[in-house]
Amino acid sequence: MRFDILSIFPELFASPLQEGIIRRAIAAGQIQVNLRNIRDWAEDKHAMTDDRPFGGGEGMVMKPEPLAACLRDAQGDAPGHVILLSPRGAVYSQRAAERLAGLEKIVLVCGRYEGVDERFCQLYVDEELSIGDYILTGGELAALVVLDSVTRLLPGVLGCADSAAKDSFSRSLLKHGQYTRPREFEGLAVPEVLMSGDHAKIEEHRFLESVRLTLARRPELLAAAQFTPAEEKQLKKAGLYAQVQQARAGHGC
Repeated sequence: MRFDILSIFPELFASPLQEGIIRRAIAAGQIQVNLRNIRDWAEDKHAMTDDRPFGGGEGMVMKPEPLAACLRDAQGDAPGHVILLSPRGAVYSQRAAERLAGLEKIVLVCGRYEGVDERFCQLYVDEELSIGDYILTGGELAALVVLDSVTRLLPGVLGCADSAAKDSFSRSLLKHGQYTRPREFEGLAVPEVLMSGDHAKIEEHRFLESVRLTLARRPELLAAAQFTPAEEKQLKKAGLYAQVQQARAGHGC
């Protein structure tokens, strides 16, 4: 899979691309990441990529010409899906990451300042994404979030094939608590069921813990959760079924 990232500060990506799963995915040829400095396509000697907004107002606006020229070069003979990282975009989610993981090429445009000239958005951008209801100084960190979350979903990137499938949000449930050595830490012991060796009971315990955590912290997620008949039976036995149904009803399901 190929990622092209358009930014006026491409150096911000240097360290993240050299660490962890992303580094290994690049080394293994599972992803290709091309960084492009938008300033290289500026039309004046000062490499200006922003200007004052028409109509007045605060701040500066990214100019359309350098962005368009940089994007055209990035697209080349293999056009990709163009995403502008912007606070006005749709809120990014695991479902969006799964959708993007099915593409061959993604172009991430990092917005800055008060925004990007609207004509560039209308002519070149396929979708706008936001990683949350808060403001960053630029889209670079958001682009890294998209890059990381999509990369880990690609076949062969994670060491364990089930890791991505069982992450939080993969099935609209938060992930259960995890434990490792020692068996007791500052008076708290690992749940006995996890030491039992009974895989069916362990899976049931983890499922119920995921539901309990979701009810307590993110009940709105349950509106999209789907349960098998066996899981519904487990919920009823644990006294959680009515709570789950109440949460689903309260959030549009």
